[in-house]
Amino acid sequence: MSDTKRISTSQLAKKLSLQKQTLDELLLTLGLTEKNENEIVLTKAGIDEGAQYITHEKYGKYIGWPEHIKLPILDDNSHYDYLSSTAIGKVYEFSARKVNMMLSELGWVERYIKGWKITHMGAKNGGIQKENSQNGIPYVEWPKSILQSSAFLSVIKEVQGEASCETKEKVEKSNACDFRTRFEAKHRATDGHFVRSKAEMLIDNWLYMAEIVHAYERKLPIEEEVYCDFYIPTGKVYIEFWGLENDQKYEDRKKIKKSIYEKYGLKLIELTDNDVFNLDDILPKMLLKFGVQTY
Repeated sequence: MSDTKRISTSQLAKKLSLQKQTLDELLLTLGLTEKNENEIVLTKAGIDEGAQYITHEKYGKYIGWPEHIKLPILDDNSHYDYLSSTAIGKVYEFSARKVNMMLSELGWVERYIKGWKITHMGAKNGGIQKENSQNGIPYVEWPKSILQSSAFLSVIKEVQGEASCETKEKVEKSNACDFRTRFEAKHRATDGHFVRSKAEMLIDNWLYMAEIVHAYERKLPIEEEVYCDFYIPTGKVYIEFWGLENDQKYEDRKKIKKSIYEKYGLKLIELTDNDVFNLDDILPKMLLKFGVQTY
């Protein structure tokens, strides 16, 4: 990195056709910088990206960025036009609150005392943390590319009542939908969910009796077409029951699915056949690790 040319934040903003304030907010959101009282300072992540402090006779000390630094959410070469939840809501005739609730469902934002805070996954999808200059309430703005995000569009379609596997062609192309077609959901749980095995029925019944709101076979908030076994909105927790032991194809699918959970940093609880017979002892402890309390 010693021979790398470094430029100031202002120069980098000009190079990327961004306002400096927008870039400052972007760097904070990505965790490359942080606020220390009234000063913006480098984080370890910023240093790992090649940034360093530079002292200039005329301009004093400032942060120097590698001239060709790759900021992940700018790789699509978009025009960097950002939309508020209100603006996004106007596109679909939703309220700003409803848009934020959907973004929360995706795990891209989370509630604050007042307003909304961006999550790590939200930053990966281009969101920028903002703050109302008058009252200090935090909110998030999004690049226009969010309107083409398959993960976001999937939630929109569900809210509008459209099915996830809409056409025969899509079903044929989707491994997730293919799995759901081959293994019929014929076991009816106490809450009315139809699930695909007796073990899943026991898990569903346990969650229902524990008064934990949950969804069955919820699509993960990612671009890939992947479905969880159970999803708990409180805590944004996913549950997978791993059955079909001694089945190599299933084991291969399981490895791929686990790698996807790890890739996106999603909160996952894994259950086996043995766990299903000890849910009263196992699930409360596992859920509590993610802030979900049972009674």
